[in-house]
Amino acid sequence: MSENKEPAAIEVDVAANLAAVNDAIAAAAKAAGRDGGEAGLVAVSKTQPATAIGPAIRAGQRVFGENRVQEAMGKWPDLKAAHGDVRLHLIGPLQTNKVRDSVALFDVIETVDRPKLARALAREMVKQDRRVDVFIQVNTGEEEQKAGVWPEDTDAFVDLVRDELGLNLRGLMCIPPVDEECSLHFALLRQIAKRNGLSELSMGMSADYETAIQFGATLVRVGTAIFGARRPL
Repeated sequence: MSENKEPAAIEVDVAANLAAVNDAIAAAAKAAGRDGGEAGLVAVSKTQPATAIGPAIRAGQRVFGENRVQEAMGKWPDLKAAHGDVRLHLIGPLQTNKVRDSVALFDVIETVDRPKLARALAREMVKQDRRVDVFIQVNTGEEEQKAGVWPEDTDAFVDLVRDELGLNLRGLMCIPPVDEECSLHFALLRQIAKRNGLSELSMGMSADYETAIQFGATLVRVGTAIFGARRPL
């Protein structure tokens, strides 16, 4: 009787995938009448080990995204020490008890979504004397189970984050509902950003980033199209 064997791991050519995604971003920007450099790539490395991230860095990628603070702390301090020009984005929900570690490690926090968190970030940045760029996450689908400020509350929250607290607010971020037309949500985020004088939009993932670019995305967050399937934590 033959023994059961684990299936062999599928080799992923990260550099080739990265090149293909960058080509697709450039093509989507051109089709939308935008300059190819207007849409940047956040390579989402969540659940990926440092050995998978290395090839992307060697291929020239310098902006990465992580969902979990604790996971990022386990691999990124060494990577950032070795590659001083790498910038790390937090793209997952942030609890206030992780604010200190987040300010120390991340360069951009894309998921600011409530006053308590915004105030905690402002205090911690003063303590650490470190300015971290932020995005406001907007819950465009008004999904109860999902993080993000609701669209009708965003203008007031922008005033708090940018004007009252003085955080370096770069723009808005969203994650559309999986069962709805993403373009409607991208258009809504663009509209909210425009009326608040914000020029940056973080929107679009592996399945819909080309559509997001058509609607003005300045950052797209792509993981599986570069690194392959997520690895178990």
